Amino acid sequence: MRITKYTHACLRLEHAGGVMVIDPGVFTEPEALEGVDAVLVTHEHFDHIDIDRLRAAAAKQPALTVYAHPDVDAQLTELDAEKFAVAPGDTFVAAGMTVRAHGGQHAVIHPDIPRIVNVSFLIESPDGPIYHPGDSFHVPDEEVATLFVPVSAPWLKLSEAIDFTRAVKPERAFALHDSLLVEAGQQIVTGHMNRLSGTHYTRLEPGTTV
Repeated sequence: MRITKYTHACLRLEHAGGVMVIDPGVFTEPEALEGVDAVLVTHEHFDHIDIDRLRAAAAKQPALTVYAHPDVDAQLTELDAEKFAVAPGDTFVAAGMTVRAHGGQHAVIHPDIPRIVNVSFLIESPDGPIYHPGDSFHVPDEEVATLFVPVSAPWLKLSEAIDFTRAVKPERAFALHDSLLVEAGQQIVTGHMNRLSGTHYTRLEPGTTV
C-alpha cells in the first residue's frame, strides 16, 4: 500500500488499483484528489473538508463515493456523488479497502465551544492497520501498525500527543495536523516525540509517499 501525506490532515491511500483520500480540507493540494475513488471525512471543520474541491473531484470522477457521519452528510446534499453515512462501530469497504470506524467526538477545544462528532478511521493494509484519528485522541480497541498522530491544534498540547501515541502503541507514527507549526516548532515536536512517544516518529513533508 502507498500512503501519501498531504498538507495538514490529508492522507491518500492507494492499494490494488483503488484510491482513498481522507480529510481533503482547504489546505490540501489539488493533486491529492486526482483519480480518487473514495473520500472519507472525519468531521465538518474546513481544514478537513472542502465542499468545492469535492464537487470538482466528483465532476471528474462520476463513480466517486463519500463516507462521513450523518452530521457531515447533511452538508453534502448538493454533492453529485454517492454518499454513505458511517458511525463509530461500522465496518465498510471503500476503494477496495476495509475500514473500521472508531471514535465519536472531536477533542475539547474549550468548554465554551460545543463538541462535534468526529469519526476516526482504521484501514486494513498488508503491512498492518493504519489509523487516522481526525481531531481526537480516541484509542481504538485493536492493534495499530501505523498511526498518524495530531501534533498541533488549538485543542492540543504536546504531552497529549505523546500520551496518545503511547496508548495506541503503534509500530511507527507520522505527524498529522501539523501545518500550524513553524519549522522550529516542528523540530522541537520531532525531538520530543522520538524521545518520549515509545515508537519511531517522523514528520513527512507534504507530498511524501511511504
